[in-house]
Amino acid sequence: MTMAVSPAKKPSLLRTVKAVAWSFVGLRARGDYEEDVKNLNPLHIIGVGLIAVFVFVAVLVLLVNWMVAR
Repeated sequence: MTMAVSPAKKPSLLRTVKAVAWSFVGLRARGDYEEDVKNLNPLHIIGVGLIAVFVFVAVLVLLVNWMVAR
């Protein structure tokens, strides 16, 4: 009996962004995590992660400035 192997999904920007977003939240199913490890490019994950951190910090700074100005 042979097991059917699902074809590897191509790494895409949307899949990388979704994986990084789930990592920020801290909720990820083990199967999805393992699939991401096999299918996503580590350099893309690092790039999207750095951009996400920059956007997160910028939003926090803007929020604090807005609250202090009130």
